[in-house]
Amino acid sequence: MTDAAHPLLPAATPLLRDGAAAVQVGGVDSGAGVLIGPDGTGLAALLRGLDGRRAQRAVLSDADRDGLDRASVVRVLDGLRAAGLLLDVDAADLLVADAGPAAAARTAAELPAALSAVGRPVWRARRSAAVVVDGANRVGVPLAAVLAASGVGRVSVRDPGLAAAGDAVVGGLTAADEGRPRALAAADAVRRASPLTDLRPVSDDAADLVVLARPWAASDPLAAAVHRAQVPHLVATVRGEVGIIGPLVVPGVTSCLRCADLHRRDADPRWPRLAAQLTAADPPPSGATVTCLLTAATAALQVLAYLDGTAAPATLGATVELRPPDLRPRLRRWPAHPACGCGAGYENTQGDQAATLAGEPGATPPGVTGSRQGQWAADRAHQLTRDDTATPFRARGPGEEDV
Repeated sequence: MTDAAHPLLPAATPLLRDGAAAVQVGGVDSGAGVLIGPDGTGLAALLRGLDGRRAQRAVLSDADRDGLDRASVVRVLDGLRAAGLLLDVDAADLLVADAGPAAAARTAAELPAALSAVGRPVWRARRSAAVVVDGANRVGVPLAAVLAASGVGRVSVRDPGLAAAGDAVVGGLTAADEGRPRALAAADAVRRASPLTDLRPVSDDAADLVVLARPWAASDPLAAAVHRAQVPHLVATVRGEVGIIGPLVVPGVTSCLRCADLHRRDADPRWPRLAAQLTAADPPPSGATVTCLLTAATAALQVLAYLDGTAAPATLGATVELRPPDLRPRLRRWPAHPACGCGAGYENTQGDQAATLAGEPGATPPGVTGSRQGQWAADRAHQLTRDDTATPFRARGPGEEDV
């Protein structure tokens, strides 16, 4: 790693004394850790000051000033990087960070997750992105707030209706919003989560992604208009009591919402007339709070994976369903339909894809449900070259055994 890198040790990473002289960095629960010794206490202050705003050359100059051995400091920094504990902030990310202590404090909690997967200016990509959420409901508003708090620079929630008592949900509209225009109440909710987010309306063709939060967006004429504008779009909603995330549609590349409708028609010829009734009027608010919030969080994961470019979202050509009571994620694949003119080739939705949900099974037939149980990201074991300065280890969780 060059001296121009900007090292960041997340503020939440534990620095724990181990005896009189050694310091343990991380290593609690099941995460990777590094034990620094025999004299790690002298490095503790330097490590805690790694906020990503100084180049490594400046950090090493501070080490020289404090009488620390430069070679030992470099070994420790390299060891922490190899363990995944130390991240590097791209200078471009620093340029788009909001100024002021309050904004810096909010960013400090979000930045590590944005940087953990790739060493490029992911934060800048988020800050420059514009996302439209269509539907200021019990999923759409919390989702918009999460995206804004996660660094998405411009988030616009559109909804022509008035807020009802049943629209209130944790992180979204409140009981005090009843009777107000939903779009204005949603903007207030986003502002509470991220005061500096740009809330100005965004046209579909200027958006990086449109999230369709209405229950039956797949059969809504709005979805067709978004597709014609060649704008990527994601369904994120609760239908009845089931959370639905996906498909994420990249026009001309992946299967589209009409493909899914055509597969439904093939399975049930009555589907077109049933679907027309589903979109004839706005349905009442639905979904338990925990279902709505888990749906919003899962959708946010898909949106950020798409914007960051860190992985192929699991919902490309597929839906993730969260069905009560256990809300275990389950996957349904919707390949391109040969009768659809969306331009997506059949092969685009049948190949293996990297997933943002771990343990993704192989391709399954359209509409077939498969288990999607497990963690959100694959756990990686980090191996370091042992020396007398930094010793790596991995904490073992309850019930976990070596294999």
